[in-house]
Amino acid sequence: MSSSRFVVLVPVKPPRVGKSRLTGLPDGLRRDLAEAFARDTVEAALAAPLVSAVLVVTDDSALAASLGASGCHVLPDGVSGDLNASLVQAEAEAARRWPDLRPAVLCADLPALDPENLSAVLGSAPQGPAFVADRGGRGTTLYTAPHEAFAPHFGPDSRRLHEAAGAVELVGAADGLCQDVDEAADLGRVMVLGVGAHTRRVMGHVAGTDADRPAR
Repeated sequence: MSSSRFVVLVPVKPPRVGKSRLTGLPDGLRRDLAEAFARDTVEAALAAPLVSAVLVVTDDSALAASLGASGCHVLPDGVSGDLNASLVQAEAEAARRWPDLRPAVLCADLPALDPENLSAVLGSAPQGPAFVADRGGRGTTLYTAPHEAFAPHFGPDSRRLHEAAGAVELVGAADGLCQDVDEAADLGRVMVLGVGAHTRRVMGHVAGTDADRPAR
């Protein structure tokens, strides 16, 4: 088990192009949800006891300013169109700024993320690379490795790719850490789990009232 403290890297697409698979939703709502998911994910990570810093990677200047005001650090996307290469660059910057913190990548669409569970899962990580699979069982919502072994494999079938590269699958992740939002059905699932304030506010506006959802 890891005795480390962590810097969490959160890659965020500009909301105007994010969540393109949420079909059937107006473009404005899809954009607002993408931003809300990212804000709730970042704020949950900031609240996790084992997380000492959060570094957001995004090219959206307005979102960068907003997230920076919440207490995280922000870095431009280093390699446009190549998530893994961009994360490797972000990790190098994290190693420069926080050499004693272990890096962990967290997907930006986890609006039901629980800070205590995130901390517990990070604390259970072995010394080498490790990951959390998404609810569907093919993707990855979290990846962590020491600086010298950091080699993420996000993309199609990332669970298989991380396993093939020797990463260990972490157990004990609550639904909020596994349930990302790619499709409309996923949105319904996270609302049942209980989402953060930003997603709750957007969905409340859709319904015409503040959504009455349980707190994380």
